[in-house]
Amino acid sequence: MLLLALSLTVLQSSDTQPLDGFPGLAAGRKPTVEIAWNRLYDYDEIYAHFDRLALTYPKLLTMEVIGHSIESREMRVYTLNNPETGSASSKPAMWIDGNVHGNEVQGGEAVVYTAWYLLENYASNERVRELVDSSSFYLLPMVNPDGRASWFRDAHSPHSSRTGVMPIDSDRDGLFDEDPPNDLDGDGSIVQMRKYMPGEGTHRLDPDDPRIMNRVPANDRGIRGDWIYLGQEGIDDDGDGRTNEDDVGGYDMNRAWPSMWMPDHVQYGAGPYPLYWPEARSIARFLYEHPNVAAVQSFHNAGGMILRGPGAESFGTYPRGDLRVFDELGEDGEKMLPFYRYMIIAKDLYTVFGGFATWTYEGLGIISFTNELWTNDRNSPDDRLGSDRAEQLWFDDHLLQGAGFVDWHAYDHPLYGEVEIGGFRKDVGRVPPSFLIEEMLHRNAMFCLRHARAMPSIVFEPTVLTDLGDGVTAIDVTVRNDHAIPTRTARAAEQGIGSPDLFTIEGENVEVLAGGFRSDRFRPERISLAEREPERLVRESGIGGRQTLRIRWFVSGSGTVRIRHLSEKSRDAEVEISLDS
Repeated sequence: MLLLALSLTVLQSSDTQPLDGFPGLAAGRKPTVEIAWNRLYDYDEIYAHFDRLALTYPKLLTMEVIGHSIESREMRVYTLNNPETGSASSKPAMWIDGNVHGNEVQGGEAVVYTAWYLLENYASNERVRELVDSSSFYLLPMVNPDGRASWFRDAHSPHSSRTGVMPIDSDRDGLFDEDPPNDLDGDGSIVQMRKYMPGEGTHRLDPDDPRIMNRVPANDRGIRGDWIYLGQEGIDDDGDGRTNEDDVGGYDMNRAWPSMWMPDHVQYGAGPYPLYWPEARSIARFLYEHPNVAAVQSFHNAGGMILRGPGAESFGTYPRGDLRVFDELGEDGEKMLPFYRYMIIAKDLYTVFGGFATWTYEGLGIISFTNELWTNDRNSPDDRLGSDRAEQLWFDDHLLQGAGFVDWHAYDHPLYGEVEIGGFRKDVGRVPPSFLIEEMLHRNAMFCLRHARAMPSIVFEPTVLTDLGDGVTAIDVTVRNDHAIPTRTARAAEQGIGSPDLFTIEGENVEVLAGGFRSDRFRPERISLAEREPERLVRESGIGGRQTLRIRWFVSGSGTVRIRHLSEKSRDAEVEISLDS
C-alpha cells in the first residue's frame, strides 16, 4: 500500500507540475505542441503545424503572406521574434527556407522543426532564450508549394515534381506538358519498365537477386542479354514516337536568381530572365526590404552536403575574411551532421548559375549555406550501405520489410506489348525512411542555430576620457564584435551592398572638434581623422568577426554625450558618458 501511495503521489506531481520544453533529452519532457516527426506532411499540413505554433506562442510567432505561387498558393513567412526585446527588424535576422524543389519535401519539415524547437524551449533553455531575445528568424517552409502539393497528390518518382507547375514546352513542339510519365498500374509511384527480349537485350538479371538488372559489357563474341530497360513508367501521350519527354513544368527555382544568372540555353530551368517566377520575386522583395538578414540557410535534398558558393568557377574566389566565417561554420557542420561534407558548389559539385544561396551572398552580402538534407550513407552507421542497388534492396528488405520496392509485375503496354513494371517508390532514396526523419531534422536545425549564433553581437567596452587642457577632452571608445560574422561582410564592403556602419556622438553642450578610427591600441596618436562631419564616422568595412575597433573623438564642452553604433546586420548599440565626472 505504501508503494502504491508513493506511485500515485509521483504521478499526481508529474501531472500537476510538468517539465517545460523539449530539449532533446530522453525522459520527462513533453512538448506543448505535439508533432509527429516520423512522417512528412503535405502543403496544408505544413501550414497547419505552423498555425498551431502561432496560436500557442502568439507573442513569439507571427505570419505574413509575401506573395502567391503560380497556382495561387500562399507564400507564408513566419517571423519568430520576442517583441519585448525589440522589433524583428531591429535585430540581426536569419532567413531559413526549404522545399525549393517540389520533390525535396523534407526541407519544409526542417523549417517547421527549427521553429518548433526554439518555441518549445524558449521558456526553459537559457541558450535558446538568449538567441531568440537577441535575434529574429524569418521562416518560409515552402519556396515551391505547387511542386510540393503535386508530389504528395500525384504519381511521381523520387526525382519528379522538382519544377513548379507553370506550363513549359520542354520538347519545343508547340505543346505544353502534354507527355508526362504515366502511373500505368495506379499505385501512386512512377517506377521503371523493362521488357524480356531473349538474346536481344542489353541487360541480364542478377543471379543473386532477379530484381536487379546488370548491364552486359561490350564484347566481340556477340553475347547479349535478355532484357532491356524502357525508362520510366509511361506511354507516348502525344504520339510523336517519344515517351515522357514533356512533363509538367520544366523550370528550376534554384536557377532563377540574379547572381551569375544565365539564360535557359546555358543553364536549364533559368526562365526568361532573373526573378521571372512569382515565388522568386516575392522572396527577393522580402529580402531587399529586410536588410537586417545576416544569415541564410536554404534546405534541399539529397546527398548529405553543406554547400557554399561560388556556383561557377568564372565568378572567382570569395574574400579571405568571409571565407574564414564560411569555413568555421561549414567545418562545425561536418561535426554536427554525420556523413555530410562541406563543399564548394562549383569546385566540388557542378556549375550552378543563378542559385539562391550564391545570390544571397554574392548579391546581398549575407553568409549563406545550402544543406542537402539526406544521404543514403545514413542508412548504416558505418557506411556499409550506400546507393548501390543491391545495398538499397538489402536495407529495404531488412529495415522496411520490403515496403519501399514495387516488385516487378506484368503490364500490357500499348506500344511495347508485354512489359514488367517495378522499382523503388517515390518516397525512397531522396527522402529518409520514417524512423530517421527526426534525427535528420534535429541535426540540421541545430546547424541553423549554430549559424544564427554567429551573427554579429556588438559590445561597448569602458570608455576612457583624457583631459587635454584648454577645455578639450579626448574620448577613446572601444567597440567589440563578439561573434564570427562581421557587421558587414567583405563582399558587401567591396561591392557597396547595403549601408556601411555608422558611429555617432552627440551631446547638447558638446562640440565635436575631430574624430577618427585608431590603428594602434597603444599609440592614440595613430588615427585616421575624418575630413568632415567628425560626429558621424562611416566605416565601410564594419566590424569584423571577433574583432575590436577603436575610435577617438576630440570634443569641447560639458555634460552627457551619447555614442552609438548603427549597422544593418547587428542591433544598434549605444553608451552614455558624462564629461563632468
